[in-house]
Amino acid sequence: MASMRTRLRRLWIDGRMVTWRAEIRHVPGSGDCHRCIRLRVWGAGKTGEALQADLLSTAWGTPWSACATDGAYPTPADVRAVVGYALRNGWRPDRRGGTFVLAEREHASRFRWPDFLLTDRLRGLGGGDPTRRVAEAQPAPAAG
Repeated sequence: MASMRTRLRRLWIDGRMVTWRAEIRHVPGSGDCHRCIRLRVWGAGKTGEALQADLLSTAWGTPWSACATDGAYPTPADVRAVVGYALRNGWRPDRRGGTFVLAEREHASRFRWPDFLLTDRLRGLGGGDPTRRVAEAQPAPAAG
C-alpha cells in the first residue's frame, strides 16, 4: 500500500494558531458504509495536548453507497466549531502530552453541527449504528 503524506493546515482561532489535519476514513453501518473524518488539532505545537474528533458525515439520500459518493470534508468553519466546543468542554491545548478525545458517548448529545456527528466507531465497535444516526439526523420532510 502506498503511503500518502497528510497535509497539515493552519487556522487562527481567538488569537491562537492551531494546526490541524483531517483523514478520510469509512465505517460500516447496518444499512450502508459511511464517510468518517478523523480530525486532529494541535493548539500548542506537537508537545501540547492534541484534540481528536471522529466526525461521521450526515450525507444521505443517493442511490449509490455513501462511501462511493460522499465528498464531506471539514471546512475551517467546521474546525472552528469543534475547537470552540472542545475548549468549552475541557480541552487544554497548553497541557503537555496526551490527547483530548471528543467521544460520542460523552459529547454527541451536546455537540451539534449540520454536516457531521461525533462517532466512536473509528476507535472500536462502541457507539451508535452509523446508518441509524445519519438517518435520524436528516431534516424532517416539509409538510405539504
